[in-house]
Amino acid sequence: MAITADHIRTTLTAYLDQHPDDKSALDVVRGLLDDGDDLTHRATLPGHTTAGAILVDADHRVLHIHHLATGKWLLPGGHLEPADGTLLQAAGRELAEETGIQPHLVTPHGETPLHIDVHPIDANSAKNEPAHQHFDFRFLFRTTAVIGKLQTEEVSDAAWRDITEVADPQLRQRISDALR
Repeated sequence: MAITADHIRTTLTAYLDQHPDDKSALDVVRGLLDDGDDLTHRATLPGHTTAGAILVDADHRVLHIHHLATGKWLLPGGHLEPADGTLLQAAGRELAEETGIQPHLVTPHGETPLHIDVHPIDANSAKNEPAHQHFDFRFLFRTTAVIGKLQTEEVSDAAWRDITEVADPQLRQRISDALR
């Protein structure tokens, strides 16, 4: 069953129960949900939901991928698909697709995102997409697996990086806290 607006709202509410200081940053998401926007579809503007994976290995390093379209090192993740039943499942699917690390080799930290990030996406004329926002629900996973076969259509490289290299200070702190 596909992810619904109710599931997004429930997940957002559970997240805000744990991180009430993030409420103002996420008002845009709640407002769009209240307006009835379909945040599960990538064509929804001014933004839509994506799912991301924060994968940590036994040495507490965080997996980053080099994303071809942006030319940046990012956490694995991407758009929702109709077969995704939950945001957590979508994050796990994206992780497996992009890194080749199979779902049975990762353990989710929980069903509530560790972080929700609202970030701008540049216009992409090749995909006929205007500039928009991603509402990235990021879930923490753990593994002892090695990087598998990369999804070369989207990812050019993958690397385990020290937690200090996580760019977002709030996310870096939340990962550190969760690993204690």
